[in-house]
This record gives sequence, C-alpha cells and structure tokens, in this order.
Amino acid sequence: MTATAPHFGPSPIRRPLTAAALLAMLISLLLGLVLAGASPASAHAALTGSDPQDGSVVATAPEEVTLTFSEEIAVGGDSIRVLGPDGERADTGEPRDLTDGGPVRYGVALHSGLPDGTYTVAWQAVSADSHPVAGAFTFSVGAPSETTVTLDSGNAGGGLVGTLYDIARYAAYAGFILLAGGSAFVLACWQRGAGARPLQRLVVRGWITITAATLVMLLLRNPYTGSGKLADAFDLDGLQAALDTKPGAALVSRLLLLGASALFVAVLFGAYAKREDEKEKQDLTFGLAIGGTVIAVGIAGTWALAEHASTGIQPGIAMPVDVAHLLAVATWLGGLVALLVALYRTPHITADAVRRFSRMAFGSVVVLVGTGLYQSWRQVGSWSALTGTRYGQLLLIKVGLVAVLLAVAWFSRRWTGRLAEGGEQTVSAVEDSEGTDGPEAPEIAGPAETSEPDPQRAVQLARQRAALTATRQKRARDSDPGRSGLRRSVLTETGIAVVLLVVTTILTSTEPGRTEEEAARATAAVTAPAAGGEVNLSLPFDTGGADGKGTVRLDITPGRTGANDVHLWIDGPDGPMDVPEVKLAFTLESKDIGPLPVVPDHLAAGHWTASGVQIPMAGDWKLAVTVRTSDIDQTTIDKNVKIG
Repeated sequence: MTATAPHFGPSPIRRPLTAAALLAMLISLLLGLVLAGASPASAHAALTGSDPQDGSVVATAPEEVTLTFSEEIAVGGDSIRVLGPDGERADTGEPRDLTDGGPVRYGVALHSGLPDGTYTVAWQAVSADSHPVAGAFTFSVGAPSETTVTLDSGNAGGGLVGTLYDIARYAAYAGFILLAGGSAFVLACWQRGAGARPLQRLVVRGWITITAATLVMLLLRNPYTGSGKLADAFDLDGLQAALDTKPGAALVSRLLLLGASALFVAVLFGAYAKREDEKEKQDLTFGLAIGGTVIAVGIAGTWALAEHASTGIQPGIAMPVDVAHLLAVATWLGGLVALLVALYRTPHITADAVRRFSRMAFGSVVVLVGTGLYQSWRQVGSWSALTGTRYGQLLLIKVGLVAVLLAVAWFSRRWTGRLAEGGEQTVSAVEDSEGTDGPEAPEIAGPAETSEPDPQRAVQLARQRAALTATRQKRARDSDPGRSGLRRSVLTETGIAVVLLVVTTILTSTEPGRTEEEAARATAAVTAPAAGGEVNLSLPFDTGGADGKGTVRLDITPGRTGANDVHLWIDGPDGPMDVPEVKLAFTLESKDIGPLPVVPDHLAAGHWTASGVQIPMAGDWKLAVTVRTSDIDQTTIDKNVKIG
C-alpha cells in the first residue's frame, strides 16, 4: 500500500458521501487549475532545419523547400504551404517524403519563374506521438520585400476543441485506473468485495468514463489535429481520415477491448460474486485474472502505440515498458481508491484484505521505479534537460510526489498493523451488534392469539430494524481506532495520488526533454550568428569625370550572418560628398550566391544607410560598390571581405 498521514484527530466522516465528495472536489479543482493554465499541446516533433533556412536570402528561387524534423510526422496534402509575397501559393503539390533512412525530411516543389521577394513557409502535421505540430518561417529570393501573407494562427491542438480533447484524455486515464485497479483489488485482495455495491459502482463508473472519453477523443481527433472547429467532429470524411491514422486505430482498438472488458465486469460482479463453491470460485478467479490481465495489457497498449513510447529511441523496448508502467499505476492508484471506498462504504472489509493490498501496492511501486528510471533516461537524456526543460521539471515534481507517497506509506503500514491486531474482533463486533447493541424496534402489543398480523406494519418494523442495524454497524466501525486511522491515511494518500495522476497526464502532452534540447541545439546551429565582428572598409574611387574622385567609407554591423546594418560615407577632397546614386552588391562566389543587391537610403550629406541587410551564410564575400557622380560618370569598386 502507499501512504497516509498520521493522526488528524477524531474521524471527520459523519455522512456516507463525505469522502467521495471531498475526493471529487479535489479532482475537479486540480483539473480546473491544470486546464485553465494549459496551452495547446507542446510540439513533440520539432523542426530542426530547413532549406532554405529561416531568414536567409538566396540569389535564385530554389526548386523545392525541404523541412527536417526531430522525429516522424504524419502529413497531408496541405501540410507544407509556400506562399509568395502576394500571398499566392508558390508550391506545386503534396509534400514528398525525403527521409530515406536518414533524418526525417519532407519537401515540396516550387513553381518555376518565381519573382524576387520574401516567401512564407507554413507547415502543420501530426507528430508520431499523436500531437499536432505547426509553425512558419520566411526566406527571400534576391532581396527581402514586403509581404501580404497573413497566416491563420491556427487552432490545431488548442481552443475549445483542444480543451475538450484534454479533458477527455484525463478522463480516459482516470477511467482506466478505476476499471483496472478496482478489478485487481477485488480479485487479488478482497474477493468478497465482488458482491459489494459500492465497489461495483466504482468499477462500472470507471468503465463508463473511459468508454465515453475514448468516443469523444475519436470524434474530436479530426478537428484536434486540423481545423480546430468543433463542427468538424461530425465530418464523416474527416472521421474516416482520422481512423486511417495510428492514433485513430489505437482509439478504435481501445473501444473493441472495452467491449470485451464489459463482459469481464459482468462476470466479475455477476456469476463470480454469487459463486459459493470454493473450488469453482478458485477456478473462476484464475480465469478472470488471466482474461482481465490480457484485456488490461491490450488497453494499456493503445496508449503505448500512439504516444511517447512509439517514437524516439528504442521503441521496441519502450512500448512494453510503458505498458508495464501504466498497469502498475492503475493497480496501485486504482486499488487505493477501491480500498478507500471499501473502508468508508462497506462494513466487512478485513485486515487480511488490507494486508494483501499492501503487498500488491509494494510490488506496483517496484515496477514503477524500474520502468520509471528507464523512461526518464529515454525521455530526458541529460542532467541539464532534467532541470532546464518543462518535461524534466514536471518529472522532478512527479518523483517528489512519489517520494511523499512512499514516506506516508510508513504511517499507513502502522495503521494496517493495528488493524491486523484487532481486525477480526472488529468484524465480529460489527456482526454481533445486530442483536446485542441498542434498543430493539418497538413492537405492537396486543392479543397475538386473536389478532391477524398486519403486513404493512411488518414491513415498517423490518425497515426500522434494518436502519437500527446499519446505525449500530457504522457506530462499531467508527469506534475502531485502527479502521478510522487507516481511513484517514488512505484518504490523504488518495488525494496525493490524484495530484500525481494529473502531473503524469500532463507529462504525456509535454515535449520530452531529450527532443526539446535536440531541437534547441539544431535551431541554435541554424540561427546563431557566426563568429565575426564589425566590418570597416575604406575604398578610393575615380569615376573619370569632373569632381569624380573620392573615398567610400563603409561599416557593416555586426558583420555576421543574418541581419546587418550598413552605413556608407563618401568623402571628397573638401569634405562630405553627395552623389546621385550609390549601390551595393554582395556575392559569395564559392557557393554561387548573389549578387545580392542593396540600395541604401540617403540619410544626410555624404551619408547613406541600409538596415536589415541579410547575409545568409558566413564566408569570403565580394562586396561591390557602385558610385555614380553624373549622368555618364560611374564606377564600380570591389573588395573581398570576410563575414562571419
């Protein structure tokens, strides 16, 4: 078992629904806080590179645009769009998969004869772990220009649809935990509990929750990864497209397995609960355990198939490890909730049942630790990612919560020991109190030998006796300090477990630390300016005409790849010199880039400037400066400069 708090004074439970209401309020509060501050699902497949690069300037229009991603993605016909300066489509068709065993790359061909200017590349896809990803960047042909492109911010993974999908995802996890953990508690810890109505309701509600949540996720899958419009949930073509994807197939498989689990639940709380013969019940227990395990493994596998475990490094190991991890979570936390319900709502839970759950929970924790260590290494990858990424920080919170649960478990085991010492006496006292404790129901006096029995009065007396019996049973249960202490500790433990479940579910929609760091390094390699410094030049010129001699002084700041500011001064024999026209051009002959023209603006007498001059890559650039001093007198001077 896990944890609980020590003593909190007299038992605060006075009404049967208090514990359930408190737990429901805690779950609602946590879900509200999480969803209120939640943003759309983090990008799990990150863009790590492109050709042309973001912000680059190329001399001629490329034949195609390629994008490189950190992991596999699913694309459609409009997943990559290239828009010209006028906002019109510049690409020719559907994206092509260029991976070929290397990095994940997709390309889209461009029309021929594209004009110069700034082009916008917008992309949207679904990562291998089922989450929608999107982004945009620009590049320029010839020189940057104004653009009329206005991209839709997009609601894929966000908005109302994203919120509803997230709620359904949380509900699916919670329902599976109640279904699998509650069933495991009955079969492995307290078989008499199969006939207890509160436990039956708990497991059935878990089944209803996960089934409804799965149906909602399947309907919302198309708008969640596409338009973001709720009305598209009823688009049959979109639903068919969603069914053809790996996440859609996983959801359909889950529904089929839930159909089998409905039969399992019916047998568990029907024929099994009514079975009296010990041998027959033992055989049925074995059959239900095997069948239930197969179904639970299959349902857990639908998560492993469509989320983190199915992508990244070592998926063949990660997927079964993920299944084992989820089953351990369900056995531990679902069993904990079942124990809480049994302690508060059933009269005959025994010390042996509590001890068996304690052993089952300990085994689940061992599995959780082992599988969790592997998952942490696989998803985080480095110590820096553990503290420097959101995934790593959430993982630290999760580890802290588990540590708190294990610490509180020590107190729970103490209460379990006390219940074990007096548990049988407690049960006996509850059962014996029916005839020894409290006043009897009033009888109607009269000559029994002459009066006929009143059926209506007999029913009334039976109800009174039943009410008195229930009151005595509850008083006997509440008077047992071992049981009361254990109930308080399990309630505290369940509250912590709910927080743990919320954090765990958030982790499934957070970009793994390893992927986030790899994407950051790739982005830094693409966007970081190369080493270099400000370029300062002084170039004498002579156009051959009157007043045609002078000197060009030129500063390029910061003198690195990316955007630069250019200041140009022309000095004549007598000071600053104005001329009719000055032009610049950059050419990187080794890469066949350029000339990239720059026309500076006249700022003051003898002073010109240009802002945002894009230098796409480092190298030895040839800088050509054209100076015209009259209608016919002009010269071009050039010099090689190292930029970056």
